[in-house]
Amino acid sequence: FMALNEVKMEIGRSAEAAAAKIKAEADAEIAKIIADADAQISVMNEKEEKRLKDDIARLERQELSSADLEGKKIVLAKKKEVLAKAFDEALSSLENAPADKKLAQYKMMVASASKLITNPKAYLAECDKFTASDLGVSSVAVDCRMTGGIIFESEDGTLEVDMQYRTILQTIWDREIKSISDILFG
Repeated sequence: FMALNEVKMEIGRSAEAAAAKIKAEADAEIAKIIADADAQISVMNEKEEKRLKDDIARLERQELSSADLEGKKIVLAKKKEVLAKAFDEALSSLENAPADKKLAQYKMMVASASKLITNPKAYLAECDKFTASDLGVSSVAVDCRMTGGIIFESEDGTLEVDMQYRTILQTIWDREIKSISDILFG
């Protein structure tokens, strides 16, 4: 009977040892699975963190670029405003010059236009009160659309030379805008 107890105990010890070995193997397998999962989670977290940092950096660059562009637009708009004001002031200065100064300018215009049109007819703004003999032209007519300067026309009406202040100033302005801008803004 004693032998039976010893066999039972031996079987029990053997079963406990086998169970302990299986539990140890299972614990080791679980630890390996957890370690692998932790490693994968860590890699995923690193990738996600890098992606987030890259996204944040990209968004910051976009914001800076957008702000820079908006700033340039504002500066450009102000420069255009200053240039437009300079143009308007120059035009106003020409159009509102004293009559004697205007007459001298108009006589130079007549001399220049007479090289293309002999004995031209002159169209003037309503505010200009010069006569044909003042200017040295065949006749003078008023054009209510004009604000300053002269439009010359041949006798048969086929040739016209536009020397309105606005036209002359715009031509010079368009040709010299880069230089004007450099002078005003450096």
